[in-house]
Amino acid sequence: MAHEVPLGAGLEPYPGYRLTRRIGSGACGEVWEAAFPPGKNRALKFLRCGRRELAVREIRSLQAIRHLRHPRLVHIDNVWCYDGYVVVEMELADGSLADLLDAYWSIFQTPITAEHACVLLSEAAEALDHLNKRQHHINDSYVAIQHCDVKPSNLLLFGESLKVADFGLSSCLIAHLETRSRAGTLDYCAPEVFRGQLSNQTDQYALAVTYCLIRGGRLPFDDTPAFFQSSYIRPAPDLTMLPETERPILARALHPVPQSRWLSCGELMDHLSIAICARAALEEGASSVKDRRGRAHLAAPE
Repeated sequence: MAHEVPLGAGLEPYPGYRLTRRIGSGACGEVWEAAFPPGKNRALKFLRCGRRELAVREIRSLQAIRHLRHPRLVHIDNVWCYDGYVVVEMELADGSLADLLDAYWSIFQTPITAEHACVLLSEAAEALDHLNKRQHHINDSYVAIQHCDVKPSNLLLFGESLKVADFGLSSCLIAHLETRSRAGTLDYCAPEVFRGQLSNQTDQYALAVTYCLIRGGRLPFDDTPAFFQSSYIRPAPDLTMLPETERPILARALHPVPQSRWLSCGELMDHLSIAICARAALEEGASSVKDRRGRAHLAAPE
């Protein structure tokens, strides 16, 4: 087992990169902000080599994805080894969708507004559809890629825009449904993941769960187990946190049968956008009628 040096502010894991603060941590490592001489700070992810099976899996995923280019994907710049860690250098975000949700609760005491949530997750859908399409030439084959860990903390904000990050669990697919080891954040995992499978619509399911949380303030399930159980069956989602016009759209994205979901993440978000715009127009029309009636009442002679 490789020896891991303690990480802390001031450490230089590579000449010119000085750690300033820890951004987050997970089962496989930690993410730190690092000062860089040109004045543009970077994000460094430290993967513990002591957790060999996790580190090896993440390195393989990074090798498959680091050469992909898309404006909605966080770019991986460099990868190196440092005293018990594999270090991944990435662009530094302003925060995550989870941070934005916390800010909404703190300032407005509400989840993220429908319009804002739809704009940001439409950008995530654009990146996921690029990954999910069978167009990536890897190991002499054209494959689709499922991110496999879509959740608010892996959707990063850069100014007003969003990018998808953290590809450590990403997996290549050739068929529509393939056998895979169970992995991911359980609250966001599709039913097929609990069965040890991965589908072309697995990321869409996690994106729909993410929408429920940031838009409605809670997850659509309250019985998710603490660890993977092949016997666990997802119940019908409780979507009462959402307006009625949005519920059937999310219900389809959360269908237990992958082939019964929307054809793409973009299609899911397009239908949500239409529903939100239609509801806003109705509310605006109702408000306008009420305002006109009020003015007419004030102008009426006694």
